[in-house]
Amino acid sequence: KVLPACLLLALLLLAPALSAEHERGLVINLETGELCLQSFQCKSGCCHRANGLSLARCSPKAAEFQECSPKSIYGVYYKCPCERGLTCDADKSIVGSITNSNFGVCTDPQDSSRR
Repeated sequence: KVLPACLLLALLLLAPALSAEHERGLVINLETGELCLQSFQCKSGCCHRANGLSLARCSPKAAEFQECSPKSIYGVYYKCPCERGLTCDADKSIVGSITNSNFGVCTDPQDSSRR
């Protein structure tokens, strides 16, 4: 009966810490500039690294006319995907995704249809 009581006490002590973890953003909901491992951890949805040797940090999504990447199969981007409503005009082949070289530019699809 001692082990269950200790386990119950541990759970009662850990419960507030685990719920606070999500509020503070220690694992998910990370702010711009915080270290990340995967894009789902970032509020922006983009975990960005400058090169293969740099640490990845949460970054804002790419705005119109900025460089972008349409998709990352690794969960970390060298160029962030576009903001909502914009499309990344880039090579969308699987080879580009694997080699992380499928960069493009964010464009507004409604602008190109008006021309």
